Order: sequence, then structure tokens, then C-alpha cells
Amino acid sequence: MLNIILIEQRLALIANYLFELEKLAQISKEDFLADKTKTGATESYLRRSLEAIFDIGRHILAKTGSLDLAAEYKAIARGLAQKRMVDSKLAQKLVEMAGYRNRLVHLYNEITDEELYHILIEDLEDIRNFVRQIRNFLTQNK
Repeated sequence: MLNIILIEQRLALIANYLFELEKLAQISKEDFLADKTKTGATESYLRRSLEAIFDIGRHILAKTGSLDLAAEYKAIARGLAQKRMVDSKLAQKLVEMAGYRNRLVHLYNEITDEELYHILIEDLEDIRNFVRQIRNFLTQNK
């Protein structure tokens, strides 16, 4: 059985992180790149958002009998699409997010401030889309 409270708590965390990321996205590129506090905050909020996304996906798949708890992040993304919990376009984005999450955690020294700014400007909609699709899944499966 799904733990709706856990899922809603993680969705709320993502919403809070998105709020902070959206504020950071309002900063000019020049000001963003000049302020290590802002780039560090962006990296942290982004990593936390991705962790929460994959926590939700792992929980849903595990509780529906679709996933080994030890599955890698990309397998979680694919599993959500196979079970039609997210659409295939979002699933592909989630696979990319899984790879980026791994870079944030393991190859953090290779992350550039430029790419963080690019994500702020171009990719936050993918996180919003995940929240929408999971909320839709929860509504349909009450």
C-alpha cells in the first residue's frame, strides 16, 4: 500500500525547493555566476529535488511490486513509464535527471556554474511536470 503521507511530504519538499530555484532563476546570469552562495544553493536545491523525485518513484514502484529497492535511479525512471505513472517524454527526462543526480553526488567537481544556470533557466519545468504527473497518478489511484 502506498504511503500517501510520505509521497505528499516529498512533493511538498520539491515544491519548496522549486520555489527557491525559481527565485534564483530571476537573477541575471552575470550576478548568478559572480555569487558562489547562489550557485551553491542552486546545486543543493537541485540535488535535493532529484533525491526527492527518485525517493517518490522508488516508493511507488516498490509498493506496487514493480521494483527491487536497490534499483538504480535510471531504472526507477523507466519503471514509472512502464507502469504508466509518468509519460514516456517525462521518463526520458527522468533518465537524464538520474544521470545528472549522479554527477552532482559523485562528480561534483565537474559541475560548472554555467550548467547550473542553464538548468535554472531551461529545465525546472521538468520537475514541475513530475509533480503534476505524480499528483495525477495519486488522484486516479485513490
